[in-house]
Amino acid sequence: MTQVDDPESGLAFVELSHPWGVYTPIFPGYEEIKLERITHHSKHGVMTHKITTIFHTSTHVNAPIHLIPQAPAVGDLALDRFFGTGVVLSIPKGKWELIEPKDLEKAKPTVVAGDIVLINTGWHRKYSDSKEYFGYAPGLSEAAAQWLVEKKVKLVGVDTACVDHPLATSLGPHRNGPQIKYLLPEYKETTGREAIADFPKWNPAHRTLLAAGIPTIENVGADLDAVTGKRCTFQGFPWKWHEGDACVIRLTAIFDPSGAYRLEPGTAN
Repeated sequence: MTQVDDPESGLAFVELSHPWGVYTPIFPGYEEIKLERITHHSKHGVMTHKITTIFHTSTHVNAPIHLIPQAPAVGDLALDRFFGTGVVLSIPKGKWELIEPKDLEKAKPTVVAGDIVLINTGWHRKYSDSKEYFGYAPGLSEAAAQWLVEKKVKLVGVDTACVDHPLATSLGPHRNGPQIKYLLPEYKETTGREAIADFPKWNPAHRTLLAAGIPTIENVGADLDAVTGKRCTFQGFPWKWHEGDACVIRLTAIFDPSGAYRLEPGTAN
């Protein structure tokens, strides 16, 4: 486990972000991350990178404007959206399964208003440039997303590439899809049904959350298992980017094992 203990405060920090950079697994249909060193230590005495990327890569937060026109962008959201108390729920799911309200109801710890909610399906262990990770993943049902809205949570994170089931996205029959060509015939062969009949809406769960003003985090990973089933404090801030639909973040869980730490009051000496 990647845990860092601060010797002064006694706080413990746990990594929940996947790495970002060259050869980061890319959502099918998106362009590769391009990193170019435009100055070098050997020649210039300094190193500088030029980066060309889509921010829907690795562990990232999506702002409401991602799917909702004229909604807030990442830089318009209040800072306290990305810091606070929450829970990591264990909801193991297999290929093409849906997370339903009953799964959220029985998961522990209990979700309360104002929580940051992270969902561990076990899929982060499959994180890779693979058919399995992107094409076979589980996802939230629209009803599950509405359950979270009604609970008045403030942030929702998943350990999959999409909030929704992949067949409710462009990976399947929707919006310039299928970006993964084999999904639709394989789904029909497996189930005997057409994917568009079972998943007629495009990103319904994600749209439900973002329309309610709840940002979402996709590709939660790293040491998520170590904090699953626990209530803890999270932080994962995006850039102050007022037009941003999404932003890569460094997501961490924070614990206070001694229970003795207190923030400085910020008063002048």
